[in-house]
Amino acid sequence: METDGNEDLPDFPARGFRAPAGPLPAGLHLVATPIGNAGDITLRGLDALARADLLAAEDTRSLRRLMGMHGVPLAGRRIVAYHDRNGETARPEILARLREGASVALVSDAGTPMIADPGFKLVRAAAAEGLPVTAAPGASSVLAALCLSGLPTDRFLFAGFLPPKSAARRAALAEIAGLRATLVFLESPRRSAAALADMAAVLGAGREAALCRELTKRFEQIRRAPLAELAETLAAEDPPRGEVVLVIGPPPEGPATDAETLDAALTDALSRLSLKDAVREAQAATGLPRKMVYARALALSETLD
Repeated sequence: METDGNEDLPDFPARGFRAPAGPLPAGLHLVATPIGNAGDITLRGLDALARADLLAAEDTRSLRRLMGMHGVPLAGRRIVAYHDRNGETARPEILARLREGASVALVSDAGTPMIADPGFKLVRAAAAEGLPVTAAPGASSVLAALCLSGLPTDRFLFAGFLPPKSAARRAALAEIAGLRATLVFLESPRRSAAALADMAAVLGAGREAALCRELTKRFEQIRRAPLAELAETLAAEDPPRGEVVLVIGPPPEGPATDAETLDAALTDALSRLSLKDAVREAQAATGLPRKMVYARALALSETLD
């Protein structure tokens, strides 16, 4: 899911929403729901929730609460659960209704369906059969964090969740370290400090970053600092509350990494990896030519033996 769900949605007065008369067009409607503030549902999203023949939700209780806040009546319609654990059994029923010409509104627990949320297989199956699929876009923790980070937005990569183990996490980071784009990750609160430390080691200690948490909620917080500083600060504190979005700025232009930074990256990598893998990780982190990194790695490995 995009965030920690909308169970903590602030009170939002019901507006007595009135949907346009008539049925919702047949097909699968992907409806974005608030990631924190209940006011972030769109009018089009409310329209789909009010008029769909069938409602499919990752968390049926959260959807009932959201509809109640906005005065959207259930009016005898069914809400079926659709999530990663029951997809294989729930998907055939939803597809059958779509084939009959029904309108189905699919919502995640919070945020935009398909963005780190269930629904991909359902959309693919519906599209493969030529069934209509449309989206009512809206709230997304990924885009909210990207906009609030103060980092470049002209080119970015959403990389989802990194592996929980440090070695696998560093390997995954090394694969995208040299990408000239802002990187966006979702992370659990308890792993945020460790993830930032690995990012500082692999991506570069001075690379600009932002930690975004409790987005759109009362205690929303955006912390902006170089990776090493952010990692050190977070390590000295209790884990943050609420799901975290980490935004990392692109690498500096050109291979301008100095020898001290290269040595630090290689020393750390050589303590954990083979020479070949250490060179790959350090090269991705620094952007320096492979021959230069390899030569320095050979020299350092002799002193470390």
